[in-house]
Amino acid sequence: MSCRQSECVVKKIIGEIGQECAAQGQTVSEALVAFMVKAVVLDPRNGFNVDQILTKKDMQNLIQLCVNRLLDTTNPSLSTIKMQVYFDVNYANRDELLSEQHRVLEGRLAPLVRDITESCPQVQEEIKNFYRKIINYVLLSSGLGSSTDSEVVREVTAALQSVFPLTEMITFISLSKKNKEQRLKNLGMLVTGIRLYNKERGKGGSSIDDLPAILNEAIPSATQAVDEELNTCHMLAHQYTALLESMQEDQHRYSQLGSLKLKEALFNVRQYEAFLCILLSDAITSAQEVEKMNAEFAATMKQLKNTVENKVSVGTKEVFPLFFALSNLWTSFQDEILLLSFLRNMTDNLQQFSEIQSQLFPEEVLTSLLEGVTVKSDEERIKETMETRVNVSDFKNQEWLFPETTDNFDQLLIQYRGFCAHAIGVKGLTLPGNPAIGILKHKEKCYVFSSREAAYMFAQDPDKFIQLNIDKAQEHVELIQLLELRHQFEYLVPYVQARSAGKCLVKPTTICDSSTQTDTHILPPTIVTSYEWNEWELRRKAIKLASLRHRLTHAMQTDLSHMRRENSTQVYLPKDVGTQTKRDNSSNVPRPQIFLEGLRGGSSPTTRMVKVDLTRAVDET
Repeated sequence: MSCRQSECVVKKIIGEIGQECAAQGQTVSEALVAFMVKAVVLDPRNGFNVDQILTKKDMQNLIQLCVNRLLDTTNPSLSTIKMQVYFDVNYANRDELLSEQHRVLEGRLAPLVRDITESCPQVQEEIKNFYRKIINYVLLSSGLGSSTDSEVVREVTAALQSVFPLTEMITFISLSKKNKEQRLKNLGMLVTGIRLYNKERGKGGSSIDDLPAILNEAIPSATQAVDEELNTCHMLAHQYTALLESMQEDQHRYSQLGSLKLKEALFNVRQYEAFLCILLSDAITSAQEVEKMNAEFAATMKQLKNTVENKVSVGTKEVFPLFFALSNLWTSFQDEILLLSFLRNMTDNLQQFSEIQSQLFPEEVLTSLLEGVTVKSDEERIKETMETRVNVSDFKNQEWLFPETTDNFDQLLIQYRGFCAHAIGVKGLTLPGNPAIGILKHKEKCYVFSSREAAYMFAQDPDKFIQLNIDKAQEHVELIQLLELRHQFEYLVPYVQARSAGKCLVKPTTICDSSTQTDTHILPPTIVTSYEWNEWELRRKAIKLASLRHRLTHAMQTDLSHMRRENSTQVYLPKDVGTQTKRDNSSNVPRPQIFLEGLRGGSSPTTRMVKVDLTRAVDET
């Protein structure tokens, strides 16, 4: 049978089981039915083989067994499975929950953001309506008040106008879509910070709750409620464990208590205890985060007061980062409110799955059963075995880990959620393991034990006892999640995936259809204009670029070619070479001043000329 055919068979089986339960007045979820089908098939007492194809008779038998188990509301095992299904489907850690919440908020605001970023108003009336949309976005994104409250809208409008007046609308409209979205987020954070500051000064903050005060009161209350439930779980687990031990030691008590579903009740309490520990850890983390945020919020508000008060004007570079910080811190407070509400709902809803304890074992009945039985707490059991330690020399091929010889001893990943690896398969008990006895490292996995004797017995043949634990988990399928054994049952998918109900009862062959797409042009296109694909064109360019003047042309004639064409050689004649040299020189000398006297004659018949030289000497100039 192919996997697709198996899926159709499983869907049909799940559908028939759901209809049968509904006909008898019991509404069950598809996820619960899918897991119950796998639980019944895994139980070796039912005779199913996961490696073989189910016959028609097997299918009818499977359906009837599943319906019987789903309708048996007095069985703690069913309550435990329902608890596990509910927790797997609904629980989310801090990051997942907050990420989903922010995604939902962005989805709600997406139409308004799209309307703002894609609009281009032109006339004055359209611009005013556009501004009102921005006010609405700022109010909805902050979550501080209702858009139908006129006082809140007036306060938001005044805060927005102080940082984004109507005159800047033209600049905003000219921005790109991406820049508009970023500007909207910044405006929302600025207005939130301004309103929080005004609330601190007593001049605004309408409809803004005091979230820090609410959290400081609500978190201790929620933590206390989880603590009380945990204490009840611890007490019941200790009492059930004591009763089961007394049954194994006394045959009379075994016949007296054998009909009671004590093991199933113990597993139910232990699973409830494990889930409450997870929720308590989340509550403690929230308390630590709130304490840190309270200090940061007070410091930021004080710094903002010192920056703004008693000053006529303040630069935006000084106050805007402080407003952004206040807005981010307030968003974190809102996130913690959401987380706290989620933890409360989970705690309240998980409680319904442990109510079967009071139905099966009322307080007066449990008190009578415990007469003459010594009840030990987990802490007392660990304290009793603190001085007993495994002697490493007794084992040749086993590796034992101890606090003084192992780094990060407290952070080792212990199998079976820290329960004794020997008691689970042999006694069917979830006894707390004591790491001080010694941690056995077998095939890269660590195991702890409730006593020195249990450690020695397990170490003799670890694989045998590991298989016993797997067999016990097949009989009580709720142990798969309680003891974190999913790696041993890889074909048992998590409940949250079982909602599709499209899983095979047989071990599936891992196959998948896959495809890979490669982009043709990963980098931006670059056109090289000088590229040429034609070889002859490249040759032509090469010849053109060659410097023929620095080359010699050779010619040769043969007997076959000397009559066919002329051969010639061309050379360049030498150039006429000449050199021209020019030299200019000058000097500054006195100007000659020579005068002649007697050229016109005189009283004497003979002309006498006198030459007078008045030129100055060179050294006088």
